[in-house]
Amino acid sequence: MAVKVYKPVTPGQRGMTGYTFEEITKTEPERSLLAPMKKFAGRNNIGRVTVRHRGGGNRQFIRIVDFKRKKFNIAAKVTAIEYDPNRTARLALLTYADGEKRYIVAPVGLRVGDSVMSGPQAEVRNGNCLPISNIPVGTLIHNIELRENGGGQLVRAAGGAAQLLAKEGDYAQVRLPSGEVRLIRQVCYATIGQVGNLDHSNVKLGKAGRKRHMGIRPTVRGTAMTPRDHPHGGGEGRQPAGMPGPKSPWGKPTRGYKTRRNKKTDQYIVRRRGSGSR
Repeated sequence: MAVKVYKPVTPGQRGMTGYTFEEITKTEPERSLLAPMKKFAGRNNIGRVTVRHRGGGNRQFIRIVDFKRKKFNIAAKVTAIEYDPNRTARLALLTYADGEKRYIVAPVGLRVGDSVMSGPQAEVRNGNCLPISNIPVGTLIHNIELRENGGGQLVRAAGGAAQLLAKEGDYAQVRLPSGEVRLIRQVCYATIGQVGNLDHSNVKLGKAGRKRHMGIRPTVRGTAMTPRDHPHGGGEGRQPAGMPGPKSPWGKPTRGYKTRRNKKTDQYIVRRRGSGSR
């Protein structure tokens, strides 16, 4: 996939880039695999804003993606590569031998006409889904299950790939894109290959309107607010953010402040991201 550079006929197009969509083979989605998407604009079930800067955006439909890949030992043919507005990766439309159609996240190199399969007997080939116990050490994988029969939860974004480092006992060591090395049970399934749309990180939106189309509203700097609205606000002129340390609007430390509280899964982390120690 290549990145398209726009001719700057307007100020907003200066420096703007986008997708060429040359890998897309079908413009209309499979209607049987669509679901309506209700937008909540960052509000919870009682109407309070729990996630700021959400709202608006284009109307979208949810594509029902098969993350579990539990249709074992039945060959499926890739009939289309499609765009999904709800994720950075592309989708591959599979048509199984019995006529059923399903979406999967499209890995690099998967083309229309290719055959894929899931199950313990599947080959170690791009797009095939196997238990980690059947995958050779050193293989790049994505769409990795955290729990048996739980469906793929890890490494599903564009360009993402994890690497299988080692196997010992019931667990395997997998290095995630963040650099974290984690233990995952070998009975869990993973898909071979790297997630496609590698140039996603090279796209520059170029103007604020493209963010609004995504349903993301503007963010105001804390230093531009008053003291009652933000800890960074107030003062005659600009003040350094040494107060001590940057804060959230509610006075909680941020930017480097550790927020992980899930001690139950600490035992499965061999090496944390961004560090050489456990």
